[in-house]
Formats: sequence, structure tokens, C-alpha cells
Amino acid sequence: MKRFHQRIGLSLLLLILTISCNTNTNAKASSSIINAIPKASIYDFTMKDIDGNVVPLSTYKGKILVIVNTASQCGLVDQLGEIESFYKKYKDKNVVVLGFPSNDFLGQEPLSNADIKKFCSKNYGVTFPMFSKISVKGNSIDPLYRFLTSKDENGVIDAPVKWNYQKFIIDKNGKVVTSISPRTTVNDEEFLQYINDLVK
Repeated sequence: MKRFHQRIGLSLLLLILTISCNTNTNAKASSSIINAIPKASIYDFTMKDIDGNVVPLSTYKGKILVIVNTASQCGLVDQLGEIESFYKKYKDKNVVVLGFPSNDFLGQEPLSNADIKKFCSKNYGVTFPMFSKISVKGNSIDPLYRFLTSKDENGVIDAPVKWNYQKFIIDKNGKVVTSISPRTTVNDEEFLQYINDLVK
């Protein structure tokens, strides 16, 4: 009888160990599955253009994108003219500039979307796509910029927006390539090197 109880006890112990091992294995498998989920891409976002129209960024699949946060009252505002010239030169090479007005830095974009559109067109002849005003930092950061600025989301770089006219370069597959500082213009060698490498 004693041996019988010992056998039952041993069987129960083996059963518990087996269940425990399977549970751990399943937990590890679940964790691997979660970690294997692809990060969001630029094409997962839908934004509103300067006129309030809904624009899926998947519209720009296959294009090289330059995403820039703009402000009409910023000391760097003349970059708008340089960016427009760059856009005209490179748009036939599959490059698109997307402008996102933001009022996050010293209130340097106080205008409404309609007035931003007029300002950009009248003063700098802007024809590249402009979008509705959003936040590019802080607690109210737009999900697009959370993606652009966080390595946990884009899988490439941490690049908090430091000021107006910071540029993000996106490749033809919708992946973040790099971030270019606000004072580095689209005419600078550093910026153009990235673009020229991507258009080859």
C-alpha cells in the first residue's frame, strides 16, 4: 500500500512538472509572438491636409518622403522657400515633401490652417503638400510624430523634435532613415547626401 501511494505521489509530481514546463513554454512562445509583431510604418497613419481633407499616408507608397514641422513666425521661416525649390527639383525623382505646421515652440505658429495656407503660398509659393496644424512634442504629440521620434515605435532612431523645421527622411518602403536638425537646410550637403543616395 505504501508503494502504491509513493507511485501516486511520483505520478502527481511528474504531472505538475509537465504542466509547469508547458505553461512556461507557452508563455515564452506568446512573448516571442508579441515581439515579432511588426512595428507601425509611416503608411499606417492617416492625417488631415491643410484644407481638412483626410489623407492616408499610404497615398505616398513608393515615394521618398521629407517630413518637416513648419512655423510661419519662426526665424527659420525662409527655409520654406528653399524647401519649395528642393521639392520642385526632386519631385520628378519620386521625392515628396510633407509640411506639418506646429505651434509647439514659443507660439511661433499662431495662424489658423487657412491663414497658414495663404501665408505659405503668398510669401514662398509653396506647392508641396501641407497638412493641418498638429503637436510634434509633449503630452499632446500627434501619433505620427510619436512614431517618427521614438525608436521603440520606428525601430531606427530616437529623435525628439528640437525646434521648427526639423526634417525626417523616409525611404520608399516607409521606413525612417534619419532626422536632420532644424538649422540644417535642404541645400546642405548632409541632407542632400541622404536624398541622393535614396534616389539612385
